[in-house]
Amino acid sequence: MVAITKYKYAKRIGVSKMTVTRRTATNVLLDTALKNFYGAAEEMGLDENLIAILGSSERRLEVSVPVEMDDGSIRIFRGYRVQHSTAIGPAKGGIRYHPEVDVDECEALAMLMTWKCSLAGIPYGGGKGGICCDPLTMSMKEKERMSRAFAARIAPIIGTWQDVPAPDVNTGGQEMVWFVDTISKLRGHLEPGVFTGKPIPYWGSMGRTAATGYGVATCGLELLRVLDKDPKNATVAIQGFGNVGSYTALTMVEAGAKVVAISDVTGTYYAPKGIDIKKAFEHISTHPKKLLEGFTCDGCEKKNLDDILFVECDILYPCALDGVINVKNAGDVKAKYIVEGANGPVTPDADEILTKKGVLIVPDFLANSGGVIGSYFEWAQNLSGYFWTEEEYNKRLIHIMKGNFKLVWDYSQNSSVPMRRAAFMAAIQRVADVVKLRGVFL
Repeated sequence: MVAITKYKYAKRIGVSKMTVTRRTATNVLLDTALKNFYGAAEEMGLDENLIAILGSSERRLEVSVPVEMDDGSIRIFRGYRVQHSTAIGPAKGGIRYHPEVDVDECEALAMLMTWKCSLAGIPYGGGKGGICCDPLTMSMKEKERMSRAFAARIAPIIGTWQDVPAPDVNTGGQEMVWFVDTISKLRGHLEPGVFTGKPIPYWGSMGRTAATGYGVATCGLELLRVLDKDPKNATVAIQGFGNVGSYTALTMVEAGAKVVAISDVTGTYYAPKGIDIKKAFEHISTHPKKLLEGFTCDGCEKKNLDDILFVECDILYPCALDGVINVKNAGDVKAKYIVEGANGPVTPDADEILTKKGVLIVPDFLANSGGVIGSYFEWAQNLSGYFWTEEEYNKRLIHIMKGNFKLVWDYSQNSSVPMRRAAFMAAIQRVADVVKLRGVFL
């Protein structure tokens, strides 16, 4: 892995020795985020003072989360919340529960959220958080106690106009209810807008659950449109069949595409003649752990977990975790196009390999921005106390997603740069302009 300190901008911007040491990224995702930022900033000719500001997060919080387990023992989990930038508005980004969560991962994802919100044109900055844990081994009551303890620990730095978290890996509407309820009790009044991704009965928004997957699929369909290709002739493979992947699959099938492979932690499910996606969706909806385990359909073959990445198809949607397509396996990818549903699924080295192969990539913070746009819709409705219909929600979401795709596609074509670089340049410029307008104030 190439350390960030080898970049000429890291040398030129005059950062302190301590900062340089900290930013020698040991986390793959943080390394990827910084490489993309410094590379785009250099190509843009961005002012070095702005690079210094935007290359660092405003706040990194680490907390201990004590939890009474069902057997009466006390376990201490580590929790994190990082706010990369609040230049444009409150920090925005999910909270994930996963054994590999650490502060560097959260910082990388917080930076990505800054660019994602900027590119989407919504009034948010970037944040991210999580707890290092394995929620699949915990009972519902243990997860509730952990969630409430974590909410209380990060309460001083979150708020409707300060930092608005949302669901992420292994969290969902139930966790958001526990968070909101805890914060509201601590503050003595209901504060529904402090978290988004809530269930509809509890200040949630119609359309929010499907928003990320709907947006990811929309970018894939827009890509086919600008390439003058009919979705009905397209084959699709989707890595990850959670919330994002499942709704991406449903949307693509509704558009006429054929989904030939899907996967989750239990393996890859491959059917060259097409998978019955509605059946797969019903399967995970009734499975105790929301998994594909035990799923079968006509002509479906179960393969190894990583095989999903090497399926022959038109569009590959990596909708699981970061770094899954890397320098070791990028050469084996057979898809013509990649639309990133997950955050950072393609490493920079793999990106270079794929680009040389002619694989066109729609970057994550464009493709999966439907989730944060949906969160913005929910937040706006919470602030006003007025709720939209699902039809209104989806119409506004698709309008924004199509507009954002066109912005990046046109920028890419006019500047002769890959879509990822075009997206970064457009997003960074908007934040930099606001930082410049506001100036430096402590």
